[in-house]
Amino acid sequence: MAMAPVVKLVLGSIAFATFWILAVFPSVPFLPIGRTAGSLFGAMLMVIFQVITPDQAYAAIDLPILGLLFGTMVVSIYLERADMFKYLGTLLSWRSRGAKDLLCRVCLVSAVSSALFTNDTCCVVLTEFVLKIARQKNLPPHPFLLALATSANIGSSATPIGNPQNLVIAVQSKISFWEFLRGVFPAMIVGITVNAVMLLAMYWRLLSDHKDQEEEENEVSEGVVAVEEEDVTSHRFSPATLPHLSSFRSEETNVRTDPETLRNRGASSGESSASRDHQADAESQGESYPTVNSNVLLFQTKRWRRVLWKSSVYLITLGMLISLLMGLNMSWTAITAALALVVLDFKDARPSLEKVSYSLLIFFCGMFITVDGFNKTGIPTALWDHMEPYANIGEAKGTAVLAVVILVLSNVASNVPTVLLLGARVAASAAAGEEEKKAWLLLAWVSTVAGNLTLLGSAANLIVCEQARRAVSHGYTLTFTKHLKFGLPSTLIVTAIGLYLIK
Repeated sequence: MAMAPVVKLVLGSIAFATFWILAVFPSVPFLPIGRTAGSLFGAMLMVIFQVITPDQAYAAIDLPILGLLFGTMVVSIYLERADMFKYLGTLLSWRSRGAKDLLCRVCLVSAVSSALFTNDTCCVVLTEFVLKIARQKNLPPHPFLLALATSANIGSSATPIGNPQNLVIAVQSKISFWEFLRGVFPAMIVGITVNAVMLLAMYWRLLSDHKDQEEEENEVSEGVVAVEEEDVTSHRFSPATLPHLSSFRSEETNVRTDPETLRNRGASSGESSASRDHQADAESQGESYPTVNSNVLLFQTKRWRRVLWKSSVYLITLGMLISLLMGLNMSWTAITAALALVVLDFKDARPSLEKVSYSLLIFFCGMFITVDGFNKTGIPTALWDHMEPYANIGEAKGTAVLAVVILVLSNVASNVPTVLLLGARVAASAAAGEEEKKAWLLLAWVSTVAGNLTLLGSAANLIVCEQARRAVSHGYTLTFTKHLKFGLPSTLIVTAIGLYLIK
């Protein structure tokens, strides 16, 4: 593609630079309007500066990606209402065998849940739970927060629905869900294992020292620990609302009480003498006193209705995953599953739909327009033409060069814009067939794992940091330095292993 005229090139660069600054630094002093408004502002500048026409701007919006993103968010909301994430969190503390066992569980649970329900959702609902378990067991929080964030990023690389950049890659490349999973899953498994081993190696002594302290305190006060354990296992998620992801809250309050307990509570909570006399008269005349039995029956009916509803939510979600594996259209499959859950709920869906992060969908719309306008300036094509001879994925050296470029761009310009800018070019430079598919998968792997390099590398990292800082009574600040100390070696090693396995 030839370079655009100088005026168009300069104005398009200004619009893209404005978008980039507001996306990476949403609270800049000169224009603190946030990421979503910044994305729309960049798109508007592209049209006003006549870098692209209004019709081209509308055409740049990728509706299949937005549909897939919307569908997966709705499904995640109903799964949270059905206590799926509560059960995942309970796995962290169930029969835990110490700090090192807990660290490995955090890595595994966050990786699996991120692959199926997106990494951002996983970090939103599990951060406070991880913090609470660490507090209860008197353990340092930062190894577990690092385990949650880094494992969520690595785990999300395995499926097209694991993170936004994978959604873009899956739709643009037309790689099926099963092919994507088969291509990246081995690298994800090895990457999670290596990441967990590195965490254990780096924090082995710290976790061992706290284990000894925990055992001493348990001998002194077993009763207090038992109460805290119960508090952890019954924890309800109440995450803070973030600008790029909706907050998920459960609407259920389960009461597990047997009929005998209900009768005892009724008797001991101040029944009036008139009520007791009435019951005695009814019993002396051979009549049954129906109030307690009716309450018990009503409670049991609601309980079984709840169990049936939750089971249906899980079955619909499982059906969605099976349909994706079968190669059905991913966007319409996710939307169909979302609407099936809405109908199954059989009540006004507005409270649930209000939890969808529409700001994220709008951000994507503005980003599509802005990136398309920047592509029409010819700058990305010229830069790729210069770099392409050194980034041939058919050679080990070329793959390494390409990986470094993606790592740097993903941390400087964010991973989704990087995928939009480089995706088609990387695939076009590869040979047709399997080589092209591998190029897309390499791009998905590197752009996702690149998020572990720094605290600002991915939204999942920022979510964990913000959630931990805002946690009531046990807040913790994960600093940039602590993240970089582990994130730098982990990212380089895990990325290299994945490149070898995928290639």
